Amino acid sequence: MLEMAGVPYTGSSPLGCGLAIDKVITKRLIRDAGVPTPNFRLMRRGTESTGDLRFPVVVKPRREYNSRGLQFVHEPAQLRQAVEVTVTQSAQDALVEEYIEGREITVALLGNGELEVLPLVEKDFGGRETHTATWQDKGRMAAAQRICPARLGSNLTTMLQDISVATFHACQCRDFARVDLRIDRSGQPFVLEINHDPSLAVGASYVLAARTAGHSFSSLVNRILDVAHTRYFGIGTG
Repeated sequence: MLEMAGVPYTGSSPLGCGLAIDKVITKRLIRDAGVPTPNFRLMRRGTESTGDLRFPVVVKPRREYNSRGLQFVHEPAQLRQAVEVTVTQSAQDALVEEYIEGREITVALLGNGELEVLPLVEKDFGGRETHTATWQDKGRMAAAQRICPARLGSNLTTMLQDISVATFHACQCRDFARVDLRIDRSGQPFVLEINHDPSLAVGASYVLAARTAGHSFSSLVNRILDVAHTRYFGIGTG
């Protein structure tokens, strides 16, 4: 509505929002840009072939966020029900992707064109058997500890920054976004998804990254306003 009314706003356009919220389109776009992402299949029925996918896998609605509808499937015998539950309950196709065991990193991005990459955040799942959480798990489990800046070597940090920036541009995002990645046990990173409208709650990963970079909450909000103002009018607000 803001776009149609010609009212300036912060964040991604309808195009960027639509691309980023569709996990399948996101994965295809970033693969075309040379960004690694877990192998996947789009399934409408639980009886379809999984091809060469390796188990365990994660099953989730094609267009959803915040782990809503996410299911962890250990073996092929469980997959049919998981896919059918997703399709029935969400009225969407199911994205089935290989689970990447390893470290989880979030990368907060700010700006347009040449992006500012805020300090990386790592989620520490502690002694949990599986380093992932469904929407239901988040309601009953202690939140994963967040470490910022993440303890990573300089080469790996640069690689994560570069593929996050490439993901932002491939998905036509604007102003600010957060990229979620996994690093497997061999050190290979994989982009899981991009959040075109990351939470700005005080305890959120994006705000933690900004605070580590020296922003207060108000200065972060003003910085987002500033990059949007520059995008519209070619000059910052000062």
